[in-house]
Amino acid sequence: MLKVLAACGSGMGSSQIIKMKIEKVFKKHNIPITIHHCSVSEAKSLLRDYDVVISSLALIDNFKDAEKYNTIVIGLRNLLSEQEIEEKIVEKVINRK
Repeated sequence: MLKVLAACGSGMGSSQIIKMKIEKVFKKHNIPITIHHCSVSEAKSLLRDYDVVISSLALIDNFKDAEKYNTIVIGLRNLLSEQEIEEKIVEKVINRK
């Protein structure tokens, strides 16, 4: 099962919204996931425990260590765009396998 982390500045609003959209996209593609949402500062310390981190494009510089753990980082321009979320998940996660 794929472990996915949705992160935003405070871990409250935006990450909860994208968490719901991420769940919908993975369900559509029949990929089982476990997903958690949190703040960027918490996410930085959890990188080794997750396969994928999804956050705002403006915040992805916080995840420079992700490569060490083979964690995929996805930056979003529009956190509300389910289309963008799906396109990036397909490109960076589904088609990568």
